[in-house]
This record gives sequence, structure tokens and C-alpha cells, in this order.
Amino acid sequence: MNQHTALLDVRDLVVRYGAVTAVDHVSFTVDAGETLALNGPSGCGKSSTVAAVLQLRRPENGSVRFEGRELTTLSERELRPLRPRMQPVFQDPYGSLSPRHRIRDAVAEPLRVQGRWDAAGPARVAALLDRVGLDPAYGDRFPHELSGGQCQRAGIARALASEPRLLVLDEPVSALDPSVRAGVLNLLADLQDDLGLAYLFICHDRAVVRHFADRAVEMRGGRLVPA
Repeated sequence: MNQHTALLDVRDLVVRYGAVTAVDHVSFTVDAGETLALNGPSGCGKSSTVAAVLQLRRPENGSVRFEGRELTTLSERELRPLRPRMQPVFQDPYGSLSPRHRIRDAVAEPLRVQGRWDAAGPARVAALLDRVGLDPAYGDRFPHELSGGQCQRAGIARALASEPRLLVLDEPVSALDPSVRAGVLNLLADLQDDLGLAYLFICHDRAVVRHFADRAVEMRGGRLVPA
């Protein structure tokens, strides 16, 4: 019998800042095509967990396996080809996009950085904007010319440009108005169905978690606790 392997497998993760333990032996898995919510109040360690999962901050202890590979022992050079497969979408839709770049250039940046930009690039960017519900003409605009919801959709298009398997959604709708929030969550659900994406969904709102996630784990004081 083949043993099941999770897309993301986090075991005994520890993150410390000096004498303060922000993440204390946290373990969870995310399967392909699944949404796991990491729920908890501000300051409970969710963002530190995200940083360690993405290897933006190396943990003091523990294991982070993605697609069967241990990330914590890889050099930055070894991580580079894996990073496109695991993309973040952040809370602040404006802060995640450069104010000096037009939307089309922000969405195109991953294609350029990864050496995948070619003559079909502009059409690919237009298709990505259309896929997230934005008129491709919005590509000519700067972030400050878009609403918060439109900016977050552009950020999602930018993440999709890398053709990821996992999106790490760090409070992706908490800065949006309730009416806009529902539209972005519906978009994410549609993308998951169409593309088979997995989501690690960071959220403090239990009502949103109940509506959106397949499973949820609760975090308090750097530890996972019974939900």
C-alpha cells in the first residue's frame, strides 16, 4: 500500500525571537487541493508560522516538508526553484504591490524573474487579470488607482503567474469591506476548484473559517490548542 504524503507537512516547528518563543512545536499538514485554516487572535504566532513555512525566516527547530522535500536544510539557491510552487498572498493589498509599477508589470514580474517571459507574455498577463475578475485594461493602472478588492485580485493574479500548487493566504480578506470580502473568497474557491490549488489560510475570523476552510486548527500563545 502506498503511504499518503501531504503536499505540506509541518512538524514540531519552533520559532524564537531572542528569549521569546513565538511558535512552540506546531505541527500540521495540508493536502493537495485542500484548505487548512490556521485560526487565532493577533499575536498568537500565525505570521511567524507563515514566515517559517515560506522559509522567509529559518525556524530554530522542526521540519517543513513541501512536495516531499525538507525545506529547512536547503540553501537559498536550492530553494529558488521551489519558491514558485508555494506563493504568498498578503493581508495588505496595496502594500504587497509596488506603488511605482503598473499592475501589468507587477503581474508580469514572476514571469520575468523565472525566465518565462516571451512574446506571449502580454497575453498571459491579460489572461491572468481576466481570470481573477479584472478587466485586462486595469493592467495600465497603478495600485493607488484600484480599490482594495481590485488590488487584492491583482495580487492573486501575480501569485498565479508562478503556477503554484500552494497559496499561503495570510489574512487575505481582513482589510476588505464585508461585501468585497465575499467576492474575493468566492474567487479563491473557484480558483481552487479549477486549478486544484491547496490553501494554508491564515485568519482570525471564525465565521470566515467555517465558511471557507475544509479543516481548521486553532493557535494560542504560539501553540496549537483544541478548536
